[in-house]
Amino acid sequence: DEAYALTQNMMGNDFGGEAINTLLKRMEDHRDDFAVVVAGYTEPMKLFIESNPGLRSRFNRYFYFDHFKPSELFEIFESFCKKSDFIISEDAHEKLNDTFELIYEKKDDSFGNARVVRNLFEKCIQNQANRIVKLPKLNQKILKTFEESDIPEPKDTQKTVGFFGEEK
Repeated sequence: DEAYALTQNMMGNDFGGEAINTLLKRMEDHRDDFAVVVAGYTEPMKLFIESNPGLRSRFNRYFYFDHFKPSELFEIFESFCKKSDFIISEDAHEKLNDTFELIYEKKDDSFGNARVVRNLFEKCIQNQANRIVKLPKLNQKILKTFEESDIPEPKDTQKTVGFFGEEK
């Protein structure tokens, strides 16, 4: 993943070029029993492939993945909740839907898809912990439930969790 990082400092003293040359040699010497998959954002990957004629000739199959739709982003959030034993209140559910609609609408080429969802989930855990620490009595339901107030405002999520710049 993020294979283009190997070519980001080709003129410097890093080992990216050496790694690419080693990889190319291994791909040639073991072409019948060795498969390499590289991944990353589209434009930086084009530069990566074009950085070396050996890469261009060996990587000749490309797969492009669409961004997750808002409903799919919500499903990912739900899967994080299930794994961590959290429940989403109805109001929180609605706010999350609004958030995923907004960040999908404002996405750019560097949109992080599931990474954005994971970052939002972690922020919700932090917000929930800050909320319940002030409560005099706790029970399992309180400890497991995301309330609307635990979900950051959609525009805040767009700016912070989603790594977006100024509003477009």
